[in-house]
Amino acid sequence: MSTTQSERLRELLEPLVSSQDLDLEEITVTPAGKRRVLRIVVDSDEGVLLDTCAELSREISDRLDATDAMGSGEYVLEVTSPGADRPLTEHRHYARAVGRLVKFQLHDGGEVVARVLTVDDDGLDLEVPGVKGRKPTSRRLAFDAVAKARVEIEFNRKHDDTNDTHEEAEEA
Repeated sequence: MSTTQSERLRELLEPLVSSQDLDLEEITVTPAGKRRVLRIVVDSDEGVLLDTCAELSREISDRLDATDAMGSGEYVLEVTSPGADRPLTEHRHYARAVGRLVKFQLHDGGEVVARVLTVDDDGLDLEVPGVKGRKPTSRRLAFDAVAKARVEIEFNRKHDDTNDTHEEAEEA
């Protein structure tokens, strides 16, 4: 049974990424002119610092140089954290979205935009914002009802203790 390059890279790099208490979210190799771009996306419950990406990039580069996993052609290595528009596909993604506003596309064709309150093995407890002055409502959503989910970017969200501290810096 043959394995793809991405699978071989995952087997090679996942232990290295895990040793940094990070999750290996994605590996992509794309052509870029005469070279290729190897993009490795990592994340954790606490997020990923730029210094962590730089350190991990050096370690991954050393590991790749010691193997033939990328072959003999030139490539550019990018180690990054997920973008704000990353789809939520794993249980850990939903757990990291607690407190955030998420747009859910449902298998039945419906759509829900709601704040994630809690996550368990079966689904999510949500707070659906009220419309036209109405109070928010609670809703339970099973994972198997969700076709797609993505965090909504909020620019004007009121500050509370669950928000990142970067909002305080913006207000200063």
